[in-house]
Amino acid sequence: MHPSLAKLGLSAAQFRFETPAGPARGRSPAAEVAEILAIADRSGLSILDACAPFDSAEAVIGGALPQPNGLRVLLRAARPEKGPDFVEAEARASLSRLGLEKADAIIVQSAGDLFGRCGPDLWDKLNDLKDQGLFDKIGVSALACDDPVGIARRFKPDIIQSPASLLDQRLLTSGALAECADLGVEVHLRSIFLQGLLFLPPDRMPATLKGAASSLSRVRRMIAEGRSDPLQAALGFALSRREASAVIVGASSAQELSAIVAAAASPPPELDWDGMALDDATALDHRWQAA
Repeated sequence: MHPSLAKLGLSAAQFRFETPAGPARGRSPAAEVAEILAIADRSGLSILDACAPFDSAEAVIGGALPQPNGLRVLLRAARPEKGPDFVEAEARASLSRLGLEKADAIIVQSAGDLFGRCGPDLWDKLNDLKDQGLFDKIGVSALACDDPVGIARRFKPDIIQSPASLLDQRLLTSGALAECADLGVEVHLRSIFLQGLLFLPPDRMPATLKGAASSLSRVRRMIAEGRSDPLQAALGFALSRREASAVIVGASSAQELSAIVAAAASPPPELDWDGMALDDATALDHRWQAA
């Protein structure tokens, strides 16, 4: 197994759980999910972030998990507004649908959940679930604006998941994620493709991102001149970061994951990483949608 693959994790957020309208084509969504998970398992990927768009999707994932399962499974905590008992009930229901007695970690979906009026009860409940043995770790998903270092110091989570990529290097150049790692927090990089921005053809660039168009063209040119491609460059950058314990990627098909695995196992390109960072606030917002 290539050592880079052990650092790679898979997100279920892009799995396709519904059959497209019209005449059936190809394999069923359940069969596709099973093949994706089989590729992840035999390639030596370390993590499955099993966040799914609806409850029945978790059952599909649970039915497709390889046995024995070598993937560390992460779940998302319910939002805290309905109270800590609801958070526990949802966590237990997710485990049941996935066919698991316990999971590696439960992740707070938004760092803001910890700072509202329900935040203390949420954190206490998650620690209670950890004490009960349902989860080994507690994590927090934090954006650059959420102050990951402050969260690490105040709450002492086991994991912090944050967006970072060759285009969005803010939490890396500031040293924030390195400081989190120094505090003993397991750092997971996510959104390493920045919503697919690096792969977006110029003619599909949303009008809101026109300010970043020239910078993106320059980055693509740098990658091409380095005899690499955007997928290999994005993975090579993220997997090379010493502060990162894991790099979480999404894939909607077995073909996509196979391409990711092949790129991750290739020698990392020698590129000017520092010169590829964007400073366009709209592009780095993580909420824009491709046209």
